[in-house]
Amino acid sequence: MLASISLCAALLPLATGAAILRYRLYDLDRIISRTLAYGLLTVLGGLGYAGAVLLVGRAFGGLGGRPPSWAVAGLTLAVAAAVQPAHRRIQRVVDRRFNRRRYAARTVEAFAARLRGQIDLRALHGELLAVVDQTMQPTSASLWLRPPPG
Repeated sequence: MLASISLCAALLPLATGAAILRYRLYDLDRIISRTLAYGLLTVLGGLGYAGAVLLVGRAFGGLGGRPPSWAVAGLTLAVAAAVQPAHRRIQRVVDRRFNRRRYAARTVEAFAARLRGQIDLRALHGELLAVVDQTMQPTSASLWLRPPPG
């Protein structure tokens, strides 16, 4: 009985790997991106929390002193509040480096949002052609914008 459970436990990773490869259930760029982002976030959050607890412990009774529970709870809440913005920033940096397609999509999305807020079509026309000229340096460029309805 124990031998069959051990055999099943040993073959489970092999079966999982075979299924992933056979049915193409992998997206290596995404796996690398998520692993790096969450690994970096875990390390930075842990170091930040440990440093803050040491500082509070030192402030409340020396290096070996025990800080009050309200201070530790406050630090925990502060670190938890800092995790989400830090995750977004770290994910953006990792995506820029490893997941170019996602970074490009976000860049185009941000540009489109800025364009939606632009009302003056002549200014938009000039700005867009200037950006294309600076970045791509084509020999010639033209732009057609549909006039607004009404």
